[in-house]
Amino acid sequence: MSGNILIIDDEIKLLKLLGMILSQENFNVKEASTARSAMTMLEQYDFDVVLSDVRLPDAFGVELVRSIKTKYPQLEIILMTAFGNITDAVQAMKNGAYDYLVKGDDNEKIIPLVYKALEKVKDNKSRIVQQIVTKGFDQIIGKSPLILQSKKLAEKVALTDAAVLLTGETGTGKEVFASAIHEGSDRKKNSFVAINCSAFSKEILESELFGHKQGAFTGALKDKKGLIEEANGGTLFLDEIGEMPIELQAKLLRVLETREFIKMGETKVSRSDFRLIAATNRDLEGEIKQGNFREDLYFRLNVFEITLPALRDRKEDLKALAKNFVDIFSHKLHLSSVQVDPDYYKALEKNDWKGNIRELRNAVERSLILMDNNILDAESLPHYSEKNAKESDSLSIRSLEKIHIQKVLQYTKGNKAEAARLLEIGIATLYRKLEEYGLK
Repeated sequence: MSGNILIIDDEIKLLKLLGMILSQENFNVKEASTARSAMTMLEQYDFDVVLSDVRLPDAFGVELVRSIKTKYPQLEIILMTAFGNITDAVQAMKNGAYDYLVKGDDNEKIIPLVYKALEKVKDNKSRIVQQIVTKGFDQIIGKSPLILQSKKLAEKVALTDAAVLLTGETGTGKEVFASAIHEGSDRKKNSFVAINCSAFSKEILESELFGHKQGAFTGALKDKKGLIEEANGGTLFLDEIGEMPIELQAKLLRVLETREFIKMGETKVSRSDFRLIAATNRDLEGEIKQGNFREDLYFRLNVFEITLPALRDRKEDLKALAKNFVDIFSHKLHLSSVQVDPDYYKALEKNDWKGNIRELRNAVERSLILMDNNILDAESLPHYSEKNAKESDSLSIRSLEKIHIQKVLQYTKGNKAEAARLLEIGIATLYRKLEEYGLK
């Protein structure tokens, strides 16, 4: 089990000795001789365990524990104390320390105790990941004024049954908002049903929405319940509504006006009571002028509009979002401890993120696949590495791309469709590159 350990002690010889011992156990170790320098390191790196002396030149261990746990509650702290200071150590445990060691007497306990503390950190992180993936407004991350305003509007409209139109660029989190609105409504005990209107042909989209009877068209081998029916009592989320064919728009409008629909190949009228949330990255008013979108449907959809901000306009949220994705994908990849270099976040901030949160999510996932020695740094970012490669020569670009593709394919266990998604290229492009680089 790897982990990020911070050792704090003003006895330099002991500090170096402990650093060497823990490094030999394959821990990532940093050292500090004062509380002030330790707090600076805690701001820069993501540590799992702190091993600290009770008495430091500029701090008292009991108070230091309280300060660290208040600011970094996920950390576990092990105190080292002289025999006569055990009372201080016990008091520090009341302030949140994990355990304490008596210097000289408990040296053989250091490694096992660090491993136990890391196990607790790992368990806590697993619980945090579970909280991250739970539904509701808590999953909307960020403290910037723009995202807080959008969240406030969503929380208010969730209490009603009004139709909601979510607008904003691709990747800004429209489905997350739609899910949160559903979870904040009286309909949360029923289904939240979502479909991307741009992902299907007209015929398939109609079948998915309205359902069909056996034999309604070639390939309709059995009855199929549509999403409108599935959403009865709950919420129907239509993503990329601006991509819906004009013929289907008329049918959807009728459903919204009457709450009645007819399955493909059937004559019987069915009813469904659902709340509609739609989303688009298009200018629907512009689409109306061009004849691509029905004005009457637009008014039905746009009872309450919420515009989600682009990531480049809320960069103060970028670090929190990135940390969230690091936790999620570290858990998914079974990485017990990942050290994030401050330069990693600085490199993220240099990107314009035209794909917004979705692009950031993919970048963090790729970074964790590409990183070395469990350390996320600027070089782990594909965009950053590619930029540096271009500044040197074209051969390094080809070499980098080949290694990049190899690592991603190893991660997806050869699943080319998933690899193409992570690489943000088409499946045909991936096959061409596999042939070009002689990869199998």
